[in-house]
Amino acid sequence: MLNTSSSGKRGRIPAYIQVAAALRRRIETGAWQPNERIATLEELEVEFQVARVTIRQAVELLEREGLVTRQQGRGTFVNENVSDKRWLTLETSWAAVMSSIRNSGSRFIKVANPPLAPRLGKGEGQPAPSYAFLRSIQSKADAPYAVASIFISQPIFEREREKFLKNTALPVLASMDLAIERAQQNLIIGTADPEIAELLKVSLSAPTVEARWIVRDRNDVAIYVSEITYRADCIKLSLDFSRELSRSTSVPKASAVVDRPSQHPRSPACLQ
Repeated sequence: MLNTSSSGKRGRIPAYIQVAAALRRRIETGAWQPNERIATLEELEVEFQVARVTIRQAVELLEREGLVTRQQGRGTFVNENVSDKRWLTLETSWAAVMSSIRNSGSRFIKVANPPLAPRLGKGEGQPAPSYAFLRSIQSKADAPYAVASIFISQPIFEREREKFLKNTALPVLASMDLAIERAQQNLIIGTADPEIAELLKVSLSAPTVEARWIVRDRNDVAIYVSEITYRADCIKLSLDFSRELSRSTSVPKASAVVDRPSQHPRSPACLQ
């Protein structure tokens, strides 16, 4: 049950987006099957404890996404062919990342007052003397799915200016004869601000995945820094532990020792 009508304690995310996320999840997990009629507006209004207009907005959002179809006098039904929107896998190795983004389509956009340098936190290297700044929108089938803000060390940018202005920057960087010492990617779950919402064609405060890339050379200089904001509804992160499992030579046997409960049992630890 999602009570958003009275407390207002769920942050800046509009109530209809929260309801739509819950309904979308039911479709994605198969709780509602293709061609199945979903709950009525009245039933959803009672379940989520929000106004009827909020439920209607949530259902309209799912309809625009191609997940459901409303039929006059019959109700709302899950579409028969619901495509897997989470088509973009965030890779976890350098080679896989290069392969996945090498041929991605990018459209560069002008920035009126581009920043001069990226923000660098502790442990993220030293700034280069100067940077070139690029901003691009990445699309699939004319549908935008990511906005990239990229800083490239100016001397490196000038060496391959034409390539950087026509291609995805990171593969161009990887193809150059550079002494790359370290590359890292950090992921943050966020929400779309007005500018990102407009560029990605999503609702204000819609969930996003922000990938921050930092590539450093042997002198610990951050020669490449990018912040890429993805639509969360197209992203999935897949981790394969098969190699680690194959290294295991034996399965630990269950212990015959039964631990006595402590006087002050602790709650299970949360995953970090």
